Amino acid sequence: MALILVAVVLTAIPIVGCYSPTFQNLDLDRSNRTSIKFLAFGDWGGVPYPPYMTVVQKSTAQEMSKVAERMGADFVLALGDNFYYKGVDRVDSPRFKDTFEAVYTGKSLNIPWYVIAGNHDHAGNVQAQIDYTHKSSRWNFPSYYYELDFRIPNTDKTLTIIMLDTVKLCGNSLDFVDEKPRGPLNALDANRQVKWLEERMARSKADFLLVAGHYPVWSVSEHGPTDCLLKRVRPLLLKYNATAYFCGHDHNLQYIEESGLGYVVTGAGNFLDPDVRHWKRVPKGSVKFFTGQASTHGGFVHAEVKKDKMILSYYQAKGTSLYRTVLSPRNGK
Repeated sequence: MALILVAVVLTAIPIVGCYSPTFQNLDLDRSNRTSIKFLAFGDWGGVPYPPYMTVVQKSTAQEMSKVAERMGADFVLALGDNFYYKGVDRVDSPRFKDTFEAVYTGKSLNIPWYVIAGNHDHAGNVQAQIDYTHKSSRWNFPSYYYELDFRIPNTDKTLTIIMLDTVKLCGNSLDFVDEKPRGPLNALDANRQVKWLEERMARSKADFLLVAGHYPVWSVSEHGPTDCLLKRVRPLLLKYNATAYFCGHDHNLQYIEESGLGYVVTGAGNFLDPDVRHWKRVPKGSVKFFTGQASTHGGFVHAEVKKDKMILSYYQAKGTSLYRTVLSPRNGK
């Protein structure tokens, strides 16, 4: 299936004065499509010893390839923890080949990957991952945080995805002792990112506005809600009528809905965790879907953004769809 990425612009620098997204249109004349499609998953980064991948990662990669071929996918959102357990140390690390290039080999996955860093990546050299952008035809990681703007083909509607670095924003955490983020290493950098986020959201005219980070805002699993994001990001999501927030960090699939805003946890790319210890820490009745069972063999989300709706489908690596939901555009039309 020939899939066409229709538009994208990357930026991570606050703009003074009038802000207008710039759209790069590719081969629109040859496309009769009326939607943008993508895959989203996180916590996919293999292991730091041979064979440098896990059974769950391999199974998930194979099913992603099948779904992308069958359903269509223009790009992948890779939501952090790209290389377990301590990221990579240099841009020519063999982990890029062993854990990424040699695993996601399906032709349908030879599409742009838009990448952000997770807590395990920050234990290594994140700049090396950013620099790998110049060595790979599909790896796109232009800056710690950045914006993606798309035109939905053959419509007058647009999609914006704001990619955050939640580790720089909230601080790092040690998974093996369930340590919570204890605050950013550089408060000035964290404040700059929040200011940039609010500027982008306030100015956005996008019909669908997504925000993505590694840490969850809401989660019922091991790590639970991220207090820093509840304080600094959630108010902006609500104020500026975001469509959804995508994340990983907890190693399962969740869909949580609050005030019409979707919280998509998709961290089942490499490990699985059925833990629900924080079920009572999310708004009552907000959990619409959860699975972290080993029997799923892993999982991910497929999204289709159309003129009048965004369709989210949760897939298990075992080969079936588990859950589907629909979100409305920001203007309600």
